[in-house]
Formats: sequence, structure tokens, C-alpha cells
Amino acid sequence: MAVKLWENGYRSTMICIDSYHDRVPVGRFYNPYCPDGVSFRGVIDLIKKMEQLLDQMKFPQSFSSIRSFSGKAVSNLNDVTEGSISEGELATFSVRILFRQNASWQGSVTWLDESREESFRSVLELILLMDSALTEHVEQ
Repeated sequence: MAVKLWENGYRSTMICIDSYHDRVPVGRFYNPYCPDGVSFRGVIDLIKKMEQLLDQMKFPQSFSSIRSFSGKAVSNLNDVTEGSISEGELATFSVRILFRQNASWQGSVTWLDESREESFRSVLELILLMDSALTEHVEQ
């Protein structure tokens, strides 16, 4: 029986957005590797914590190492939230990261509230897709 690589549950991360003031997302994300969830405030915090999670899981493996001016390690995943997986107050996204190439992520994002899915070729494109959904939701 052949196992499909793309169906690995660790590839999917649920991102729950609770607030989005001045384009600063606040919420938490969940993954089978950290089922209790990790809280974040802002895009940089989200990206750094998700990157650290991916590094800890070693899945998908990164094709390059992260460089920094300080040489210090990236943030810790110590902002664990209590409770079970729930929906975000504003929006909920399911992000499937298939590859980590060219110092970025490639995969697909599903806006669960609207059942709309798009592929992304970089973290920037992922953030812009999420921003368009959140902006559309806030303006309604």
C-alpha cells in the first residue's frame, strides 16, 4: 500500500485569528505536533514561531538555514494556550506547507469560514492572502 506524502497530518496548521486591528493579527495556531496551541501577536511573531515549529518537527525540511544579524536563536514556542482547538473570532485558516525552499514556504491556505483555497509560493504571498481575507471580513 502506497503512502501519500501530501496527506501527512503534520503538514497542516490551523491558524485562528481573534483580532486584526491596524493589520496586526492576534491569535493562535495549532498543529498535531503542538496540539495545545501557540499564541502569537503580529505577522513576524507568527512566522518566527511557525518556522521554529517546522524546524523542531524537521518536516518539511528546510533547504537553507536562517541567517540573522544577532546570531541568536529564534523565539521559543513557550506561549502555549490552554484549551482545545477552536475557531478564530474573526477567521480561521488551514495552512498546508508542502516545501520550504528558497528561504520561504510553499503550499496552500484554506480560508475555512468561506471554504476558499489558494496556493502560495512564498510566506509573503501567504500573508497577503490572509490579509485580503481578513480585510474583506473586517470591511463587511
